[in-house]
Amino acid sequence: MEREYMEIIGVAAGFCTTAAFAPQVVRTWKTKSVEDISLGMYCLFCLGVVLWTVYGLLIGSLSVVLANVVTLVLAGVVLVMKLRYGRVSTKSFDKNP
Repeated sequence: MEREYMEIIGVAAGFCTTAAFAPQVVRTWKTKSVEDISLGMYCLFCLGVVLWTVYGLLIGSLSVVLANVVTLVLAGVVLVMKLRYGRVSTKSFDKNP
C-alpha cells in the first residue's frame, strides 16, 4: 500500500478517535459537572498523547501528529475543567444542620 493511502487511513482513524472527545468537552462545558471524570485517567491520558505526538514527530507521520495534537487540546480542556470545577466549595461545609 502506498504511503499516501496509509496516511489517509491514519487521518481518518485520528479524526474518529479525536472526535470522540468532543461530546465530553461539550457536556462538561455545559453542565460544569466533573464528578464522574477521573483526574488520574485524564492526567495519564494527556501524558500518553504528548508521547504519541513526539513519536509522530520522530517518525514524520502527519496523521499521528495532527490527531494527537487535537486530542491533546480536547482532553486538556476536560482536564482543566476537572481541575477548575472539581474543587469542593468550602461553603458547602459551612451549613449548620
